[in-house]
Amino acid sequence: MKQFTREKRLRTRSEQGTVGLGQLISELLVAPKLVVLRGELGMGKTTLVRGVAGALGADVEDVASPTFTLVHEYQGRRTRLIHLDLYRLDHEREVEGIGLWEMADAPDALVMVEWGDKFESVMERADAEIWMTQGEVEKERLLLIRW
Repeated sequence: MKQFTREKRLRTRSEQGTVGLGQLISELLVAPKLVVLRGELGMGKTTLVRGVAGALGADVEDVASPTFTLVHEYQGRRTRLIHLDLYRLDHEREVEGIGLWEMADAPDALVMVEWGDKFESVMERADAEIWMTQGEVEKERLLLIRW
């Protein structure tokens, strides 16, 4: 597995705070990048992506979980945000079949992958990972960003 050399810990206590952290993260992780989003269901991974999308100039109203469609793409001012959810995939060949490597190699794309940690090949190619966990209170989220 790839070793990351930098990390940042962040905390949010609301959905709007998570969106704000997504905006901040867009400054740290400039395209082209492949970012793995880690965390249990309901931790706010898609909400974080909504903040990134807004910072890139995409329409945040269009941002939704790609659980059933696998891939959503949002056009920003200069960067495409590609949001994937690999939860429903079971095999490495399925990852190749959706074109993830082509997306990750695009010079204008920031690729954010939910459940990418299920696949060794994704983790080996990842430029960064973001862990989202439950904090001490209901809406609190703790983020660990490693790149």
